[in-house]
Amino acid sequence: MTEIDEWGALGLAAAIRSGETSASEVLAHTLERAERLGPEVGAFVRLTADLAQQQADDATARLAAGDPAPLLGVPLPIKDLTMVAGVEMNAGSAAMQGFVPDVDDGVVTRFREAGTVMVGKTSTPEMGLPPYTEPDIGPPARTPWDLTRSAGGSSGGAAAAVAAGIVPIAHGNDGGGSIRIPAAACGLVGLKPSRGRVSTGPVGVDGAALAVNGVLTREVRDTAVALDVLSPGWPGDDRSLPAPEAGSFLAACDAPVAPLRVGVLTTPIITPEAPVHAEATAAVGKAVRLLEEAGHTIGEAPVPFPAERWLPFIDVWSVMAASAPLPPEADPLLVPLTRWMRERGRSVDGVTYANAIAAGQRLQRDAARAWAEFDVILSPTLAQPPPRIGEMRDDADPEADFWAQCAFTPWTSTWNILGTPAISLPLHHAPAEDAGPVLPWGVMLGARTGREDVLLGLAAGLEAAAPWPLVAGG
Repeated sequence: MTEIDEWGALGLAAAIRSGETSASEVLAHTLERAERLGPEVGAFVRLTADLAQQQADDATARLAAGDPAPLLGVPLPIKDLTMVAGVEMNAGSAAMQGFVPDVDDGVVTRFREAGTVMVGKTSTPEMGLPPYTEPDIGPPARTPWDLTRSAGGSSGGAAAAVAAGIVPIAHGNDGGGSIRIPAAACGLVGLKPSRGRVSTGPVGVDGAALAVNGVLTREVRDTAVALDVLSPGWPGDDRSLPAPEAGSFLAACDAPVAPLRVGVLTTPIITPEAPVHAEATAAVGKAVRLLEEAGHTIGEAPVPFPAERWLPFIDVWSVMAASAPLPPEADPLLVPLTRWMRERGRSVDGVTYANAIAAGQRLQRDAARAWAEFDVILSPTLAQPPPRIGEMRDDADPEADFWAQCAFTPWTSTWNILGTPAISLPLHHAPAEDAGPVLPWGVMLGARTGREDVLLGLAAGLEAAAPWPLVAGG
């Protein structure tokens, strides 16, 4: 690795601004690594060298003109569930091959305004549905910590690209854990912002409002600056959250964090019977020790609601799958899990769907009451290490596949239902089995709506107290 690979997004932007390197030099280096390392970890669906060179040249011109954009020249790929004008988008599906959008999604516009260089589209499972990235149209995304294991999903390609040191930051989105799951699998920082913090505008709509855009990074401050970039809204937004008390999310990383009440929850929420690996619990134990040393108060948090009350989430999730704009004749091109989800979604009537949305809103209130005495909830991000490639995907029984996903991720989707922010941090590293390779084990911290600043300040403190490796195996 070279210094370019080791810089985070902010460090790389500072090096470009100072003249230590240039946007074009960084791009050439990034594309070389993407071509060489990307296939090994299944990071990219496609590279966009010509578009990236245009944007790198634009970043150089903006820099010469004194543009203060925070990420001028920084390579940042876009997940292939998100539209980039003129770049084919497949959403991990053979049924979407040939689709070329003519508009950018709003988050793409925000990243361009910040000066980033879009080097390619990262791999995702079909429609972003499972927590593994094994699309039929490309290689599986693998965690660089153990190439036999999944990089997670659905932002698996994004996480693989960052963890492999190809880029310092990558776009992702999270509808049930799809940023936090691959962050945990690949040893990265992954923040799911609050519902309404990052607008879906100007062309998108909220729908069930489970999913939100964000990034995967190696450093907390890179995640913070990305949230500053993405949080300005668009006309037509109907949610408004308070600005961070420190003035920006980046500043929140350096602001003093008052003593917090932290509730610890290691019991699975949505699948109470799911086994939890000892190292996942050990990761939480390490976080508890660090938080206590920092002056925070630790207590045991209850499971916020009975597991069966989560079940309406399946109705919402399957209707989202059924709503993908595909003609019926495309169904044979879909993987069995997607077909099963879409068939299930088509069977959900309007009243059932409305009741499912209302059930989620009731869970928001129930969880707020159950966790009222805490400022932050701490849990493992995942119950087990990332599965080996092919281990969880079950084309013969897609319903069993779905429930295996739930046992693997028994905490993450709760935060999407609640609409509250949550962040995964790679605090712990240990083998999953005797003589196995060292793997990262994520811990997840969740806070109240709009308090990403609390999570980022807390995360920056944990990063300083127990720095994690910035590259796989480092």
